Amino acid sequence: MITAVDSSVLLDVLTGDPRHGPMSAQALRQAGVEGALIGSTVVWAEVIGAYSDPRGVSDRLDRLGIELVPDDREVAITAGRVYRAYRAGGGTRRRILPDFLIGAHAMVHADRLLTRDRGFYRAQFSRLSIMQP
Repeated sequence: MITAVDSSVLLDVLTGDPRHGPMSAQALRQAGVEGALIGSTVVWAEVIGAYSDPRGVSDRLDRLGIELVPDDREVAITAGRVYRAYRAGGGTRRRILPDFLIGAHAMVHADRLLTRDRGFYRAQFSRLSIMQP
């Protein structure tokens, strides 16, 4: 089982968020027991961008067992297709392309996505299995 991990879960764990941190940490541990943990380029950038020490955060992601799996052509095509359908269906620009790239990356490279943002990903990526903390 390969689990793509969303930045919301990683930030909960890394910041020790009092509300979501414990549940996110438990879900991350469980996903790790069940198989590999991966993160997209966008997820790594979002998490690293939240800190002043990029190398230190990157090392922490490594210690958590999150493998960076870079985005590729198939991810770009999938994200673009889903984003276009979203906009054609009246979706607003409130949702930005990185959210679609994260979902597409999970569709292409993983068996499921570990995220707290289950509503968006279930609506836009209906075939994507969602694991929530």
